Amino acid sequence: MGFFSFLKNGHRGAAGKTATPPRADRGILIFENTSEVIQAENCLKAAGWPVRVMGPPPEIRRGCDLVIEFPLIERLDIMRLLDEAGVPPLEMVPVTGPLLTPVNLFQTVDYGAWLMVRAANMKICIEKRSQTIVNVSGGGCPDVPYLAQAMVGKSLCEAPKPRDIGHTLCGYALALAHEEICRQCSAS
Repeated sequence: MGFFSFLKNGHRGAAGKTATPPRADRGILIFENTSEVIQAENCLKAAGWPVRVMGPPPEIRRGCDLVIEFPLIERLDIMRLLDEAGVPPLEMVPVTGPLLTPVNLFQTVDYGAWLMVRAANMKICIEKRSQTIVNVSGGGCPDVPYLAQAMVGKSLCEAPKPRDIGHTLCGYALALAHEEICRQCSAS
């Protein structure tokens, strides 16, 4: 199905917003620092926009090491919302070719009985059969030992969400890894 028939047929995402369009019609938002990325992501997701945090392509590294990928057709509304929220990006770049494609932040390693997901510099590892968290590691932020203590030994559904108890870039990266490992476990 082409992009315009995709829109014409009324495929809608959360809160009535257009679902993520085909990959050629994406843009990326570049921010000064990680705090702004987190604020912008929370703002956009709360408004129902289909966005995801990615690593910036090497050709456009500016500001921090995270970018937000978004449906390019929604550019004006998204930029207006971010301006109103006080987190305007440094730059908006359309993804016009493979060299500008954002980098996936996740790396998954299947160790047989265990599954590990890495997001940026943080890793979470579970025992697959019970979905018990067996390790949390990485980063150098002061809350990493606290996050590990709060999560290790608990199942994915029992453990506190890192977004709720972490307060640093490492906590944010662990939250992304936690969400990804939960997604992978629910898909299998």
